[in-house]
Amino acid sequence: MMSKRVLVVLGHPSSESFCAALTESYVEAARSAGHDVRVLRLDALSFDPVLRSGYRQAQPLEPDLLRAQADITWAEHLAFIYPIWWGGIPALMKGFFDRVFLPGFAFQYRAGKAFPEQLLKGRTAHLLVTMDTPPWYYRWVYRMPGLHQVRKTTLQFCGIRTLRTLMFGPLLGSSARRRGAWLELARGLAS
Repeated sequence: MMSKRVLVVLGHPSSESFCAALTESYVEAARSAGHDVRVLRLDALSFDPVLRSGYRQAQPLEPDLLRAQADITWAEHLAFIYPIWWGGIPALMKGFFDRVFLPGFAFQYRAGKAFPEQLLKGRTAHLLVTMDTPPWYYRWVYRMPGLHQVRKTTLQFCGIRTLRTLMFGPLLGSSARRRGAWLELARGLAS
């Protein structure tokens, strides 16, 4: 990847998680490769994750969410790092998408058009996800709902093209050696 403006979004609500370690590895490698990197740690943002009135009424964005939108606008490439819980994304991350990826910012419906204009078109993304389920089982039995939700019905809907997805699991009971190998994979993806 040529030198880019990269935004890394940590969607785990704990800065002590393995997702946080993946984030650190990814950020370190991206900076070493010459990329300009910013990090959004959703656990450190102050915002109401509930879209109170749906799209019927505008809900003012908190300062942290205004900064998040500015960072997304700035970025050419985004990396989303999050756990899979109950087959899907954490509530904090879902609330972030609900509040930030709004009409007029991420997409815009036009009269007479069945699909919206993709306002974030031209950006790319990586997804790095952790899970306690074996990845093969998540893929073939569950059909990857937490990946499809982010990759297709959120990012692709807004024009962001996912280049690569890495699934790390099962995390539960994994050895230090195995986790070290996963951190190396994250580094390799970012460079």
